[in-house]
Amino acid sequence: MAKGNGKTEAANLDLEHELPPANSGEETTRPSAPAQEATSEVEKLRAERDALLDRLARLQAEFDNARKRAVREQQDFREFAGSEVIKGLLPALDSFERALKVGGNSNEFRNGMELIYRQLQDALQKAGVQSISAVGQPFDPRLHEAIEMVDTNEVPDHQVVDELQRGYRFKDRLLRPAMVRVARNAHK
Repeated sequence: MAKGNGKTEAANLDLEHELPPANSGEETTRPSAPAQEATSEVEKLRAERDALLDRLARLQAEFDNARKRAVREQQDFREFAGSEVIKGLLPALDSFERALKVGGNSNEFRNGMELIYRQLQDALQKAGVQSISAVGQPFDPRLHEAIEMVDTNEVPDHQVVDELQRGYRFKDRLLRPAMVRVARNAHK
């Protein structure tokens, strides 16, 4: 048995001398296939992470813009939600103006009407309602509604000579235009 073992050991020694060394210089400079795959996968994951971070930043910006827009729309709604109520009050204000023009026999009646009129005007002013000045102003179709053209040479052409119904603004928005008579110079 000893002889057989010696022969196999000698054969093994001969095989070892015939094989090239396991770590040659070329193989140490080139990464192995699994290492290349791992590097490629890390690069893919980094690119995916960067894309996701970019998408997250864009979504956050879109959300922030939508939130700001919603706050602005709510604020606009609150500011102008009362405009229909105010429009409903304007005919009462008109009636007071007409009653004051006609006048009553009693000073008490007139004083009471003037007080109510001033209170109503003050309340509307505090809410942001402003009357539009018309008489003596140049006609502006954005603010005035011409009901009649009056032939006259006493005032310049296209100037408001009379106000039939006062116009109003609510926080820089037109509630209703002033109904006016406008001068038209007669040509001779």
